Amino acid sequence: MNLDAALQTYIVESRELLQSMEESLLRLERQPDDADAINATFRAIHTIKGSAGLFGLDDIVRFTHVVESLLDRARDRQVPVDDRLTALMLDCGDHIGHLVDTAAGEQPVDPLALETRQAALLERLETFSPSSVPRVTDMASLPIERDVVVARDEAVPVGNGAWHISLRFGRDVLRNGMDPASFLRYLATLGDVISTTTLADAIPDAADMDPESCYLGFEIDLRGAASKETIESAFEFVREDCQIHILPPNSMVGAFVGLIAELPESIERIGEILVASGAVTHAELVQALAEQEASGGEPKVGEILIEEQVIQQTIVQAALDKQKQVKEHKAADGKLVRVQADKLDALINLVGELVIAGAGAGVLARRHGDGALQEATALMSRLVEEIRDGALRLRMVQIGDTFNRFQRVVRDVSRELGKDIELVITGADTELDKTVVEKIGDPLTHLVRNAMDHGIESAERRQAVGKLAKGRLMLNAYHDSGSIVIEVGDDGGGLNRDKILGKAVERGIVAAGASLSDHEIYQLIFEAGFSTADQVSDLSGRGVGMDVVRRNIEALRGTVELDSMPGVGTTVRIRLPLTLAIIDGFLVGVGEAAYVLPLEMVLECVELPEAGREAPVHRAYVNLRGEVLPFVRLRDHFEVQGQAERRENIVVVHYGGRKAGLVVDRLMGEFQTVIKPLGKMFSRVQGISGSTILGTGEVALILDVPSLIQQAAVRESAHIGLFAQGMADRASVSVQ
Repeated sequence: MNLDAALQTYIVESRELLQSMEESLLRLERQPDDADAINATFRAIHTIKGSAGLFGLDDIVRFTHVVESLLDRARDRQVPVDDRLTALMLDCGDHIGHLVDTAAGEQPVDPLALETRQAALLERLETFSPSSVPRVTDMASLPIERDVVVARDEAVPVGNGAWHISLRFGRDVLRNGMDPASFLRYLATLGDVISTTTLADAIPDAADMDPESCYLGFEIDLRGAASKETIESAFEFVREDCQIHILPPNSMVGAFVGLIAELPESIERIGEILVASGAVTHAELVQALAEQEASGGEPKVGEILIEEQVIQQTIVQAALDKQKQVKEHKAADGKLVRVQADKLDALINLVGELVIAGAGAGVLARRHGDGALQEATALMSRLVEEIRDGALRLRMVQIGDTFNRFQRVVRDVSRELGKDIELVITGADTELDKTVVEKIGDPLTHLVRNAMDHGIESAERRQAVGKLAKGRLMLNAYHDSGSIVIEVGDDGGGLNRDKILGKAVERGIVAAGASLSDHEIYQLIFEAGFSTADQVSDLSGRGVGMDVVRRNIEALRGTVELDSMPGVGTTVRIRLPLTLAIIDGFLVGVGEAAYVLPLEMVLECVELPEAGREAPVHRAYVNLRGEVLPFVRLRDHFEVQGQAERRENIVVVHYGGRKAGLVVDRLMGEFQTVIKPLGKMFSRVQGISGSTILGTGEVALILDVPSLIQQAAVRESAHIGLFAQGMADRASVSVQ
């Protein structure tokens, strides 16, 4: 086995388990009586602990054992499940995450810091169950073989603290291609085999022996952290052919007597083996057998063990049910394949190059005028498009996992601020590119923390204005026009328009007396260093968050807008492309240059009327079936040299509920576009979001439609403002 690869798998699965544990604890905080949540938390810790022992991660094993012990008592309602317990378990989960990161080598190992943090957590754990939680000073010597079934009978448990396994291989084990020795060797990986006795009592005389049959049996004592389920799984492939009995550590003496009665060998033979291995003492066994014999065939120990047997049957049934669930889970996991992200990125890059090469082949086919070749390239283009769509779907993930991580952020920050805030998540099943999901986390964190600190008022202020004391923070996602929209909203007091404008004038961002719309004023909070906070807190107020949000969103070819209503709340709306790699584009030409528009944003194409051709720049809009449509001349915008074509076209595009027109010379049809980033030199060019390579080998620029629409909207608003001002001036003159 490649242990390095197995360790990486363990690290990935441990992080997933810790995330699942955190979600369960947050649910438990809201519903303390949720038995499923506490059981899920226990299973996560138990799994992390058990797997850590295979890799010698003793620090994780020892600490998780203490946490597991407390959770086990919480499951039995011996410890109250309250906010204090869930808070401690969340902190323990964070510490286990640090231990896992240290094992992965992804953060510097600071033994002193880890030891200090762990000591503080252990002291807090001791306050819940001092009698069952090891002391801090005992942690170094804590044994790892603590996964035992606690006996519930009043009788004193016996044994050597090890699992006792009675194993009788079936006759057909060898015929089925199984090696009995391999199972014994595997058991040694689950713990320390302290005693093994081979039973050859079933071997017949040489003349009657079948060389293909197995006659062996074994009595084994195993000390280790493995659970009964894990031990049983070692014999998964031979379970139906074998006779297997497993007794947990520190079982009752009656359980061993019952085992003796079920085994095929004589009582004396098995009794000697149990005594020799230390499972029971000679006196205990003799006394139990004597009581059984004195009962006249009705074993007295059977009466003693009635309650224990009922309990054991319940435990066994629960174990079988759990094992069935594990099998079903493994069967479901078998349908999934883990793929490293860099391999997936390499595949997407190759598909992109294939798209470019296919476009080049199509150009050559059209130049030669060969019908059969054109048909072949058209078929290849369709297949490449299907491969492209399939490859991109591989990178599409639901945004729900990202949203759910903010449950913990909202919980911790709300407590730090002394506010009662609930998180409402909608649209969690909305999918987008994995690379976008990875880069959206930090901007969302800024927005969430800012909304909780600045947006949502304290409970007293909310109640004073007739609101519920508990504030609401909303995370929502949905698809719109080939892009994904992520909304971060709150039901707080909203933004103070006059305060923002006054701060902007004070800092010189806006000229005094400037006439700005509410939307334009609200967008000012994304300026670098801009803040209206009266005092600086640990969370915000320094003006170094919202500008970073906008910069990171724009780096993803997205936009961010803000809407607010006083007394009602604020919503920050982020629009992002579904993917950063390959899109369907619409190719247009202006002069000798070619440009690409995202096809999802194109509504229609119409001919530019004569009135539009003669309109001055400040009146760049046309009547589109009774609707005012502002437009941008790409020839003027990019200062393309040469005379415009006699016939120009308007490509009507839309984004974020707005429509605008882009005036071009030629319409060149749909085009599969492989997005290539621009260099730093062109990063601040307005109206351009990237580039692509055409089939001819030429470079075409990808237009930033949101930016162009914004420019058209601003120009239209300015014209309307000038028109309104002119009308007001005329009215004033008339009155005079």
